[in-house]
Amino acid sequence: MVLAGGLGTRLLPMTRVTNKHLLPVYDRPMIFYPLQQLAAAGIDDILVVTGGDHAGDFLKLLRNGQDFGLEHLRYAYQEGEGGIAAALGLAEHFAAGEPIVVILGDNIFQDSLGEAVAQFRANPHGATVFLKSVSDPERFGVATVEGDRVVRIVEKPDRPETDLAVTGCYMYDARVFDVVRGLTPSGRDELEITDVNSRYIEWGELRHVELQGWWTDAGTVTSLQRAADLVAADRGNRILAGQIDLGQAGGN
Repeated sequence: MVLAGGLGTRLLPMTRVTNKHLLPVYDRPMIFYPLQQLAAAGIDDILVVTGGDHAGDFLKLLRNGQDFGLEHLRYAYQEGEGGIAAALGLAEHFAAGEPIVVILGDNIFQDSLGEAVAQFRANPHGATVFLKSVSDPERFGVATVEGDRVVRIVEKPDRPETDLAVTGCYMYDARVFDVVRGLTPSGRDELEITDVNSRYIEWGELRHVELQGWWTDAGTVTSLQRAADLVAADRGNRILAGQIDLGQAGGN
């Protein structure tokens, strides 16, 4: 599933007239990137969760998902600002007791998620998060890892224990919806995804994948520009390496 709700206040005034996930990142709308990531990982049934005044624009842009090679593209509407975990909770009927991959609509990954998704499909117990070593971990949830398990996540710590940021992609078994139902709203009056991940830590069942390529969100003016620059450079490098034909440079 792709989470594409929120008000996008950090991107005003651009988001005064549209949802932030419909803004362009280099040569395509932001929402295309997570959809392409999931489709490339072999996921062909995707739920897009959005909200606000521009939810219908996603249907006009994405239609039935065939442009991404999807069998099904479904939509859900999130009322208000309930947080990432609340948006995840809307997918319970969609998941139908199966494991689920969640990606935030403003997160862009250079690495393929395919191998990690295949491994989780083979052993869909517990949860998996994707971590990235960053220079400014205090801006993110920061993970402490022992062996193949995450043992602690601290949200925006003043003195991070590590430089491993928790990125906006998560994989959960079906118990995640029981976890969401048991959450208490935070001081922001939202259901926090860190609280979901912390429950799996308590169970000793939160695994991780450390990303090797670049990763960024695109939720601020600065990170939106950074995302465009990273995508443009990556596209150019792949053309030079012969991985993309010049006539198809706008493709995946």
